[in-house]
Amino acid sequence: MSTESGATNDPPVGATITLTYEGDWWVASDDETGVTSQGETRHAALDNLDEALQGYHGDGKPPTEAELREAGIDPGQNTSGSIDDSDIFE
Repeated sequence: MSTESGATNDPPVGATITLTYEGDWWVASDDETGVTSQGETRHAALDNLDEALQGYHGDGKPPTEAELREAGIDPGQNTSGSIDDSDIFE
């Protein structure tokens, strides 16, 4: 499958995405990877899926200190690393 699509945020050619409305949320799922995200609008769900897929493929960005605090994580206690090195995900 080709990954050349012209724009940097476009899905790979041939990618299949399922978009459904569930209650108050739109849910977007990439059928190949199983990565799923949601949003209050279709556009937000697709934008969130793009971000989740970037992380899945290793192209994500490290969280800012503000984002960590918003998630209830003390930035001083946060260390980046591989999920394979985590005791939590054994």
